[in-house]
Amino acid sequence: MFAACAGLWTAQSAAAQDAFVVEEESVTVDEVANCKTQYSVGRTDNWFIQLGAGIDVPLVENKLDDGKAKRHITAAYNLGFGKWFSPYIGFRFSGYYGAMHWDNDSYSKARYGNLNFDLMWDMCNSLGGVNPSRPVSVIPFVGLGGTYVWDIKSEGSNTVNEDGSIKRRVWTLPVSAGIQFRFRLCQYVDFFLEGRASFYGDNFNGAVYGHPVDINIQATGGLSFNLGGVKYQAYNACKDMAYINSLNGQVNALRGELAATSAALAVAQSQLPCPEVVVPDCPEVVETAPMMSTVRFTINSAKISNEEMVNVYNTAEYLKANPGVNVLIKGYADKDTGTANYNMDLSKKRAQAVYDALTKTYGIDKNRLSVEAEGSSEQVYDVNNWNRIVIFVPGN
Repeated sequence: MFAACAGLWTAQSAAAQDAFVVEEESVTVDEVANCKTQYSVGRTDNWFIQLGAGIDVPLVENKLDDGKAKRHITAAYNLGFGKWFSPYIGFRFSGYYGAMHWDNDSYSKARYGNLNFDLMWDMCNSLGGVNPSRPVSVIPFVGLGGTYVWDIKSEGSNTVNEDGSIKRRVWTLPVSAGIQFRFRLCQYVDFFLEGRASFYGDNFNGAVYGHPVDINIQATGGLSFNLGGVKYQAYNACKDMAYINSLNGQVNALRGELAATSAALAVAQSQLPCPEVVVPDCPEVVETAPMMSTVRFTINSAKISNEEMVNVYNTAEYLKANPGVNVLIKGYADKDTGTANYNMDLSKKRAQAVYDALTKTYGIDKNRLSVEAEGSSEQVYDVNNWNRIVIFVPGN
């Protein structure tokens, strides 16, 4: 009889353990295949206006009766506006006005106005990586446009109107190509030097003979005003992988603890019945939110995003539930962007932004918080983009 009871108790204990053991499942996140940073531009960002002046040289019929001729250089004036809709490609409407002189049986001259639509390519951003603060940029461009030439005064003009009179006005549709060099003066102003060659049909100057293509060479310089500065919104799908992996580790650790607790519970239940346990009245336990370890920032910014404000809120809840805990707020910046002095100031602004949010928005006592700026002299993470960060450290 005793042996039978012992066997029955053992079988029940084993069944209870099987019923309460929780199988531990690890959590993993696949690596993101494309870790290249993507950029976007808002509709109101990266517009610019340019003002310039320079010279032009028309390469047209250029010969006097005595065989002597020369190229004439005249003044040209430039006004344009456009937009960069990515760090690599932009467009521009660019207008020119000037007077041109040439030798054609006599000293000849005319005035012209020109408007082009240009497609521009930032070669430095494309080949050297995106940098909104790059001091020098090289920008090739191609364009299509229209040119109106009037007040043509040339004895060599051989284009005539329907009534037989010499044409003093000409419409042409040129194609053009050129290159621009931009020198950054500040975030809002660039100095530029630009060369353009515009290609016309043979009637650009009212004379149709000789070479079938007329060319006008223009060289200008001036200022380009960046409305609102130069800025791009960057996104990299891999930048939060370390943070996600850390959360995965926490979840896996909690699963292991749950499995161990379930096994212990199964053993305890196998020993039932137990004497009734009298539960004393206890004060309500306030569950505290875990203190999140970091607040992340975008490049060259000390503004807390809505997503990262969740971490500030959780930290505030933790501090409210643990009045004996003080916190040191340490700000950092990545070393590959900006100078050491600039990064020190930026990291201080980031730490101060978190400090202000905790004290002003969530009412945390200022005496429990302290701020420290690390700049870019110390890099917490090996991946540079992760160092745009504020870290909470237990304080005194």
